[in-house]
Amino acid sequence: MNYNTLPNTDLKVSEICLGTMTFGQQNTEADGHSQLNFALDKGINFIDTAEMYPVPAREKTTGETERIIGSWLQKSGRRNDIVLATKIAGPNRGMPYVREDMAYTHETLKLSVEKSLKRLHTDYIDLYQLHWPERKSNMFGQRGFKIQEDAWEDNIQSVLEALQELIQGGKIRAIGVSNETPWGVMRFLEESKKHNLPRISTIQNPYSLLNRTFEVGLSETAYRENVGLLAYSPLAFGTLSGKFLTGEEHPQARLNLFPNFTRYNSQQTKEATKLYQETATRFGLTLTEMSLAFIRQQQFVTATIIGATNLKQLEENINSAATVLSEEVLKAIDEIQAIWPNPAP
Repeated sequence: MNYNTLPNTDLKVSEICLGTMTFGQQNTEADGHSQLNFALDKGINFIDTAEMYPVPAREKTTGETERIIGSWLQKSGRRNDIVLATKIAGPNRGMPYVREDMAYTHETLKLSVEKSLKRLHTDYIDLYQLHWPERKSNMFGQRGFKIQEDAWEDNIQSVLEALQELIQGGKIRAIGVSNETPWGVMRFLEESKKHNLPRISTIQNPYSLLNRTFEVGLSETAYRENVGLLAYSPLAFGTLSGKFLTGEEHPQARLNLFPNFTRYNSQQTKEATKLYQETATRFGLTLTEMSLAFIRQQQFVTATIIGATNLKQLEENINSAATVLSEEVLKAIDEIQAIWPNPAP
């Protein structure tokens, strides 16, 4: 396993991060503990979660993923062996059951951190992320910015001041954003520089062979401003494992269990996936290996967040860290991208 430094910190993280949003929904507490033990035995030290997990979000399960990680930390005593990341849910996605006021304020940031610390059974969070912008913006399957009526007023300085207090209080160590745009990233960096406030270390956004929209605007921003991408959905909810091309039903797959997740169900996505599968086979690779290796080889990527519902999937994902794509493979990938550009944004 290789390790990278989270930008602007002294935190060393494995280039593969274990995503946990299935814990408490598709995976039991025992499953979650097994995945965590297996991942650490394979060299992973980076764990990502969120206060609203598991997904899909439901009132009765909110916070369950953090609780499962917390029970594992209590049982294993391995807090010092991991870099732990979590997120605060914002407005524009509903979920009033997470907390009464969904805005990002001094009060809500402090409240959410305290609740996460309690569920996680830890005294500090290594990386605390804003799960999505407060303002209305393009995210979760939207291709471009659509001007919408929005009551949001720019409060980024205030948000950074609140996060600074939490850092000074020892509650969190570093900060990041998620599902952000180039404008949002630059605003956070601008306020940080202008007022000597904490600087964002990471951005957690979708990035896969089926969604390379990060490369438009955000990749240059991340590279030049030293903000590391934590790439989520690298296998597009299992689509890029190739399992949906076999003709089998896969009733327990996320896309079948939760058909409202339509992001990866388009005909364009299916056609692109077929071409990627053919390319992987031609070069003696599995589609999973090729898909994850492509992400890992991008200069602006700090870690790839993988998720699995069983240890066999998890092992295959982790073993992909040994795969290196040749220039010939990368050229073939770009040729498919030119035919089917970003079919699952």
